[in-house]
Amino acid sequence: MTNLWSPITLGGITLPHRLAMAPMTRSRAKPDGTPGDLAPEYYAQRASLGLLISEGTQPSEDGQGYLATPGIYTDAHVAGWRKVADAVHAADGRLFIQLMHVGRRSHPDNTPHHRQPVAPSAIASGDSMFTMSGMQPVPQPRALETEEVQQTIADLAYAAKRAIDAGADGVEIHGANGYLVHQFLAPDSNHRTDEYGGTMKNRARFAIDVVRAVVDAIGPQKTAIRLSPGVATGGIAEGQDNDDLYRYLAVELGTLGLAYLHILYARNDPLLEDVRRSFGGPLVLNRPGRSRQQIGADVSAGLADIEALGVMALANPDLVQRLKTGAPLNDVRSALFYAGGGAEGYTDYPAIGIV
Repeated sequence: MTNLWSPITLGGITLPHRLAMAPMTRSRAKPDGTPGDLAPEYYAQRASLGLLISEGTQPSEDGQGYLATPGIYTDAHVAGWRKVADAVHAADGRLFIQLMHVGRRSHPDNTPHHRQPVAPSAIASGDSMFTMSGMQPVPQPRALETEEVQQTIADLAYAAKRAIDAGADGVEIHGANGYLVHQFLAPDSNHRTDEYGGTMKNRARFAIDVVRAVVDAIGPQKTAIRLSPGVATGGIAEGQDNDDLYRYLAVELGTLGLAYLHILYARNDPLLEDVRRSFGGPLVLNRPGRSRQQIGADVSAGLADIEALGVMALANPDLVQRLKTGAPLNDVRSALFYAGGGAEGYTDYPAIGIV
């Protein structure tokens, strides 16, 4: 039985235990997409979690969906993330920047170029999204031309190189939660008739091509991907009909020697076990709604090598110490998850002994 507090090596980095911070959008970036001034402090406060997976970070103007999310494709972005990476490393943590192209889950009012969202197919998600004018329906996207798909892959590989330029230890490609990669995987959001649509292997092709391009750019040990098989979100409802795609994808990804595969759990243990076995490398598992008492159970059961924690990590900068000592957890202030640009609800959660 693997102990939660035993060390593990992912790619080229050794971590002191089997916990990680899950990626969480905080909407506190500057208007140009540079991480906010408090971002280095926010991430460094949580460095004891070992592996910090950043908030979703757009690889291009087309990739942005939400207000005040960071980018990683300009020199200013790189300089901002360098401050974050330096702060995390000084606190003995490791940082993977999550590359998030939202695809159709975007609104023109939230992007630098104010253009129509892009997606595998011209199918709206049915979502609404917060903008400076309030909540608005997400518009119907424009289907990417085949050559534009290739440019999008190149954009993600370029963003990966820029993340490494910024001092990150690696990148995690966001292939989950109804965003662009997931939109290509799902049959209800991908009606393409070229090599990126139709059959199961064609729908998996974009994810595989993205991962290969990123591996070519920065190496496999610095590359990871997050998937959410069976998670219904953003107008996607795969169900079990798409399970075989994830089994196939796990086999293909397993040949590339990635740092890890990150799975957002959807209550399908047989599929999770198949994916873990087929991938063969380290598996990070994010199980939303996990109680304090359940932390470590997935590692002990052999379902995962690392457990990624979200809201608990957000509200408790010293979560590892609290778990080890049995100290109580801070109350979560969910109304401040995305609010404002100051310290409140961001860097002001107290550590043990600080009132």
